[in-house]
Amino acid sequence: MRTQTVVVAADGTDTSRSAITWAAAEALRREQPLRVVHVLDWDWSAARFGYTGEQFETERRNAVALTADAARQARDAAPGIDVETDVIIGDPAAQLIIGSESAGLMVLGNRGHGGFTGLQLGSVSQRVATHGRCPVAVIRENTENDRRPVAAGVDDSPAAGGVLEAAFSAAHQRDVNLVLIRCYTPPFPHYRGGFQPGDLHTPRQDDAERASLAALVEPWQAKFPDLQVEQLVSHDSAAAVLVGVSHGTQLVMVGSRGHGVIAGTLLGSTSLQLLHHAECPVLIVHPERRPARQR
Repeated sequence: MRTQTVVVAADGTDTSRSAITWAAAEALRREQPLRVVHVLDWDWSAARFGYTGEQFETERRNAVALTADAARQARDAAPGIDVETDVIIGDPAAQLIIGSESAGLMVLGNRGHGGFTGLQLGSVSQRVATHGRCPVAVIRENTENDRRPVAAGVDDSPAAGGVLEAAFSAAHQRDVNLVLIRCYTPPFPHYRGGFQPGDLHTPRQDDAERASLAALVEPWQAKFPDLQVEQLVSHDSAAAVLVGVSHGTQLVMVGSRGHGVIAGTLLGSTSLQLLHHAECPVLIVHPERRPARQR
C-alpha cells in the first residue's frame, strides 16, 4: 500500500547529508512525514571469514546512531516535520527498491560509500532510480533550495501525465515558474547524406510540436491558473537540452522512459544522461507498475 511519505536514504556521506536537507524541505512543503532509512549491508556469510555477532552489533549500533543524527539534521532543516528512522539489513539498492513500493517519494544522494573517484552517479542511486516504484529524486552535494524555476521534459510516453503532475505540483509548492521542454527529431531521410536531423526541421514541424505540447499542458494549467509556465520546443538532443537547462533550475524532472527506448529497459538514455550530468537535483517519474513481489 502506497503512503504519502518521503523516504530518504542516509549513509553519512556529504551527498547523503545534502539529500537529507532536501528531503526534509520537500516533506515540509508536502506536509508529509519523513522516513530516514539506513541499509546495513551485512552479509551473514561473512561469518565464515571471522566476522562475529559482536561485530554485527557494533555495526548495527553505529547505523542507529547515524539515522538518529540524520533525523536531527532533518528536524533542524525543516522544524515541525514528523521524522521516523529505520535501520534495514540487506543489499542497499534492493531494500530501497522494496521500500519505494510504499513511498510517495524516494530521495538519494547521487553518490554513496564505495564510489570511484570521478564517477558522477553511484551504483545504488542508479539501480534505485532505474527500478524504483515511486518517483525517485537524486540529489547532488551542496544543493540549495532557491527561487530558480522547476523544469521538466515532456513527451508522449506513458509517464508524461505523471511528469506533468509532478512538475506543476513542485513549481506550485515552491511558488516558482515552470519550464516545460519538448524535444523531437525531425524526419531524417536515409538518403540525405551529409545532413544532420536538426538541419531538416521546418517551422511547420515546430508549430505542430508546440501545439502537441500545449494540448498536454492545457488541463494542468487550468488546475494551476496562477502558475507561470514557459513552453519550449527543441529539435536538439533531449539529454543535451535538459542538462543545459539544469544549470539554471533548482529541479529538473523526466519520465523513466521516453520514445525510442529499447523494449525491456526501465530507464531511457535521456534519464541516465541527466542523472550523470545534471547540475541540479533530478526527479525520475515512473509510470505505475506492479510491486516487485507480484511480478
